[in-house]
Amino acid sequence: MADQFIGTVLHQWRHVGAALVGVTEGELRVGDTIHIKGHTTDFTQTLDSMQVDHAPVESAQAGDEVAIAVADRVRVQDKVFRVSKSGSRQGGGLLSRLFGRRSS
Repeated sequence: MADQFIGTVLHQWRHVGAALVGVTEGELRVGDTIHIKGHTTDFTQTLDSMQVDHAPVESAQAGDEVAIAVADRVRVQDKVFRVSKSGSRQGGGLLSRLFGRRSS
């Protein structure tokens, strides 16, 4: 089973490690494993927190715009996928494998 496309990064706040994701398909829940992929972005992480209008939420559905905490740098137009249980993979693009993850 392939990863499910969820949406696209609409904005990013690099200094706080967060991104605004426009959910266009499916549903996203706190605790899901997500894969963020773009031209120079490629990492997998567990979704630890989400907010809508500065209020914590447990899930988001198609049509929502939700802020999420991100473990690495993201860029506008990066694609967000929910990783299937059977198709999970260890994250990281070339730079992550060479230099490690961004620390908190």
